[in-house]
Amino acid sequence: MRYLKLKGIICACLVIALAGIFTSIARGQGSQVAMTPPMGWNSWNHFGCHITEDIVRQQAHAMATNGMKDAGYVYVNIDDCWQGQRDAQGNIQPNANFPDMKGLADYVHSLGLKFGVYSSPGPLTCARHTGSYQHEQQDAKTYAAWGVDYLKYDWCSASRVYQPSQMQAVYRKMYDALRSTERPIVFSLCQYGLQQVWRWGPSVGGNLWRTTGDISPDYTRMAFIGFEQNGLQKYAGPGHWNDPDMLEIGNGRLTNVNEERTQMSLWCMLAAPLLAGNDLTHMNQQTLDVLTNREVIAVDQDPKGVQGHRITQEGPLEVWAKAMSDGSQVVGLFNRSVGAAVMEVNFSDIGIYGSAKVRDLWAHKDLGSFDRSFSTEVPAHGVALIRVSLPKP
Repeated sequence: MRYLKLKGIICACLVIALAGIFTSIARGQGSQVAMTPPMGWNSWNHFGCHITEDIVRQQAHAMATNGMKDAGYVYVNIDDCWQGQRDAQGNIQPNANFPDMKGLADYVHSLGLKFGVYSSPGPLTCARHTGSYQHEQQDAKTYAAWGVDYLKYDWCSASRVYQPSQMQAVYRKMYDALRSTERPIVFSLCQYGLQQVWRWGPSVGGNLWRTTGDISPDYTRMAFIGFEQNGLQKYAGPGHWNDPDMLEIGNGRLTNVNEERTQMSLWCMLAAPLLAGNDLTHMNQQTLDVLTNREVIAVDQDPKGVQGHRITQEGPLEVWAKAMSDGSQVVGLFNRSVGAAVMEVNFSDIGIYGSAKVRDLWAHKDLGSFDRSFSTEVPAHGVALIRVSLPKP
């Protein structure tokens, strides 16, 4: 009899404990989002404030049908300029360019994709639209009701109403509001690397945080931002990522395939979010091939979640390495000069001694076994991206 009573008490305790676990998961406390760097598209780089619901629908359809979705791109994110005014109850309303946000989210979801929006903790966004200041809980509930899966939260006018010392609490406030909706929503902090955000981003619920100022569609700015990420690798990992801003592949002056491959290779070595910023309905095959190279994307999406780092530099020639979950090392040989150059990686610099197999990830080609080092000619503003692994016994 005592055994039966004890058994009953244990079962009841297990039920209560399991209920607590499931409730925690439902509230987002145990949900795991962005366990690999988020992949998708953002409206800002190409469309800016000239964005409409129709354009977003077209971009989502293109992503779902051109091979990007199959390659891992899932988030369709509206940046600034979707916001209208608040109604009498204080609920945020979209502007006339977005007549039905819930319908738009439903359409994106019907394609097997996810939907994202943008706001600011200040009274106004960067483009002077309505921000979330003093309406954080209300806006989070609205986003959840629409079916939002991703929120980019941009500091902008928050500096007019908050002190720098309040920044962490301000971001935490929105994270708590999102969590209370019981909907898993990726939380993207955008405050340009202020106050060494990589050190505290996870503590305020951030899944990714901008480490730099804005990118622009030219090689010089892209390279400056990307290569400056060295040293931040210890702050990245599953669920929380350093964000050097969006991809400019297919935009502006990144028209040379070598420069496009450089950004894609470097961002994947950095385990950075891959958010395309071009017009997905009008891009050439070259750009699509760069964006959808499965072997290169696998470097970014490796479940180990290691951010690569620079191992050697000789003037404009940089060699980077990234440890992979299968024990191999991916090496990027980046030539930042204006002429082609022969570049080399010594295997001892990546912890490999003796001979190793080398595979070219852009060419999808095994190059053979090499003893102690590998060298190749790299074009100007270009990259050689290789996977180095020990021969199987």
